[in-house]
Amino acid sequence: MKIQRALVSVFDKTGIVEFAKELSAMGIEIVSSGGTARELAKSGVKVVEVSDVTGFPEMMSGRVKTLHPKIHGAILADRSKKAHIEEAKRNKIELIDLVVVNLYPFEQVTAKDGKDVVTLEEAIENIDIGGPTLVRSAAKNYASVGVVVNPKRYESVIAELKKEKNSLSEQTRKQLALEAFEHVAHYDVVIEQYLRKEFSNGSKEGALKYPEYLNLSFKKIQNMRYGENSHQTAAFYLDNHKRDPCVSNGKCLQGKELSFNNILDINSAFELVKEFAEPTTVIVKHNNPCGVATDAKLFESYKKALAVDSEAAFGGVIAFNRSVEDAGLANLICERFYEVIVAPHFNDAARTVFAAKKKNLRLIEMGELKLPIKRDSFPDYRSVVGGFLVQDADTELLDEKNLKVVTKRKPTAQEMKDLLYAWTVCKYVRSNSIIYARDNRAVGIGAGQMKRVDAARLAAMIAESYGDTVKGCAMASDAFFPFRDGIDEAAKRGVTCVIQPGGSIKDQEVIAAADEHGMAMVFTGIRHFRH
Repeated sequence: MKIQRALVSVFDKTGIVEFAKELSAMGIEIVSSGGTARELAKSGVKVVEVSDVTGFPEMMSGRVKTLHPKIHGAILADRSKKAHIEEAKRNKIELIDLVVVNLYPFEQVTAKDGKDVVTLEEAIENIDIGGPTLVRSAAKNYASVGVVVNPKRYESVIAELKKEKNSLSEQTRKQLALEAFEHVAHYDVVIEQYLRKEFSNGSKEGALKYPEYLNLSFKKIQNMRYGENSHQTAAFYLDNHKRDPCVSNGKCLQGKELSFNNILDINSAFELVKEFAEPTTVIVKHNNPCGVATDAKLFESYKKALAVDSEAAFGGVIAFNRSVEDAGLANLICERFYEVIVAPHFNDAARTVFAAKKKNLRLIEMGELKLPIKRDSFPDYRSVVGGFLVQDADTELLDEKNLKVVTKRKPTAQEMKDLLYAWTVCKYVRSNSIIYARDNRAVGIGAGQMKRVDAARLAAMIAESYGDTVKGCAMASDAFFPFRDGIDEAAKRGVTCVIQPGGSIKDQEVIAAADEHGMAMVFTGIRHFRH
């Protein structure tokens, strides 16, 4: 397919002058409009205005420029069909063989925040109509027309045109067409998502929040070496609407490429550590915390977190909610094997230590944290074979005013502090989960058990295996106790208080057990399952 005539109309003008000059030098006529035409003409590129082709001026504040049969007929004519060519000639339509178009920056405009929040009117005016129509027309007719939507493609397209004497191969045209449809599909999804949010009026359910068709668009950050296992392929995609510090926008300062499992563990560790206002360390292994501790000194919080389960911490991910600015802490971390260290920042002293001693250790810098974190609700997607489950992410905060003491004894002030600490950790442990906590530290963590009583036993056994005890601890459960056995198990080990959602048909039996043991029990009314 030989290219003789090109339509060039782009919002992102990166490299467009150089590209157009190359086309012109090959004898390809350039048709253009608006700002693109002016930019090219200013740079000495000969252009034909779209208005001169159509016989109509740009109108309605630029809303109507290219929507005309002399443009779309020129693009959509199937060169293999004699009738199409004859119709084109009869209607004085000159064929267009190459379409170079990118779209109004709707996504960039609506991404503004703070003082630069975009108005609905401004957003609407940045919905491109003519551009996507041109792109779709050219992509549909890929057999006869090339379409370029990405400035990064300019160099390779020019190279092929020069090599193939103004022609593009069928394979290239197919690839360009696929990129074009991907481009406009993403564009449409971004618009839909923005308008859904704007028009929902805060609706928490129904068609506005959970539409009949779920359209998602995420930008690929990178291909992964493999997925959860080496025989699985994988990639990592970014939600462009999520801009607060999170696993998707962290900066890797050193170390090997992140793995699929690394990213899952970073997410778990960092989201938990953000729950705490005071200096805190979280250590995660296999998507569960195995160490959590808070201390006025970050150095001490790390030592206390490691002591919870030092063996499980091997090969884990560490997350801090304070910057690592202590070479001593860096040296201590380097005494053990970890996969990833996550923190708001790392100073030069710490980075020097890590670079010298653990060059393969990944350091992920998240940027400044405003603690405590205010969490906005966002969709949580879970894949199953053949579909997705969608729910609000579990960002529910515990309002202490809604806590209900259900036992004869009320928790002391210190017990209440321990209960709330345990409850915070419990939210991030895979169910069924039991947490024992004391003095701003998780003492025992029992995760992923089929029976809640087994989670209670496991958490205590882990603490005891390191010579610690859960005596005097607070106990948190992510869901209600179906039987009293979990309470009995904790009581015989000296646990003094319990926090749990409540809501079991056996609540009275469980409360009675707590009273028998002189324990204080608090109901939250909130469950935190993490299957």
